[in-house]
Parts: sequence; C-alpha cells; structure tokens
Amino acid sequence: MTILHISDTHGKHHQLRELPLADILVHSGDFTMAGSEEEAIDFLEWFIELPHRHKILVAGNHDDCLRGESIEGLPDNCHYLDCSGVTIHGITFYGIPLFMEDVMEGSMPLKYSEIPDGTDVLITHEPPLGIMDSNGRTGFGSDELLARVLEICPRLHLFGHIHSSTGIHAGKYTAFSNGSVVDDNYTVVKCGNRLVF
Repeated sequence: MTILHISDTHGKHHQLRELPLADILVHSGDFTMAGSEEEAIDFLEWFIELPHRHKILVAGNHDDCLRGESIEGLPDNCHYLDCSGVTIHGITFYGIPLFMEDVMEGSMPLKYSEIPDGTDVLITHEPPLGIMDSNGRTGFGSDELLARVLEICPRLHLFGHIHSSTGIHAGKYTAFSNGSVVDDNYTVVKCGNRLVF
C-alpha cells in the first residue's frame, strides 16, 4: 500500500497540480493560512475531488476554525481525525490536531499520552522532539510526543509544521515523514513524500 503525505499547504493547494498517485493521501495540517472557514471549505472541496482512493487529514495550528468542530458530509473515503482513528485495509491510522489554544492550556501532553497502542500510522501536525523539528537554530518538537512514539512504535509517523525540515527519516522501528510542501517563505517547493507501507 502506498501513502502520499503532504502538509502545510497554507492555501497553496491549487498549485499542487501533479500530485503523485497513491492508495491513501494524508494531509497533516495547516491547509489554511488565516484559519478561516472560507479557506477550509475551499481546501476541502479540492481535497475531496482528488483521485486518491482514501484521504485523511488533521488540523494544524493555522486551522483555528476547526477547533472543537466536526466536519459533516465528507464522503466515505475521506476522514477528518481529531484525536480519533480509522482503519483502512487493516491499517490503523490515528490523528491529533494542533491548536494553539490547546498548547496554551497545556492539554497536548494528555492528548499524546492517549495515542492508542497498536497504532500503525500516527498523524500529528507537531513533530516529535529532535526529529525533523528544527529550523536550523531551534528544535520545536514535543518531548511528550516523542516519548509516546517510542513507547508504541508506529510503523509511520506523519507530521509537518516545520517547513525547513521536510523529508523522511528512517528510525529503528518507525519511519518519520515531515510532509511540508512549502518553504519558510510559503513558496511551494515539493509535492509531498511518497511512502510504502
């Protein structure tokens, strides 16, 4: 099974005209720039129409309009994960959004501690500490997230958030993917990471 991982499109999704095909397309957050409902709707209309057989997304820190909200009316092959999971062809996906209010309230460590055992593919917006989380000077990852990933050892951990650290890193038990498609100037520089599960 193939997975195409994208993240941090920041309203530039219409520029991704030649996305590679894959069985499952995953977007790990920051599909808007200002966090407005209009931006989210425009993105979702685009996302739903893509030819990938299954599509999964979580929200990022720019996608404020989705905090505490559910997305109604998605097709059966499109899943918005908000501290929830879905199983596709026997593969368990679990996703956690990143909202700044949750960070300020200190609720992210609890959300990370509740990632279920047996998760095959973990989708977050925030990276784990020390893994593709640096802008060259500072690491922005979560140590609580890293600790839980090391406990449950998902086969894949997909995230974004740090535009300058895009790529794939093969760990001992887990492959990590930062799928950011824009650089620090919000210019589209790639079309995601293609992974084989």
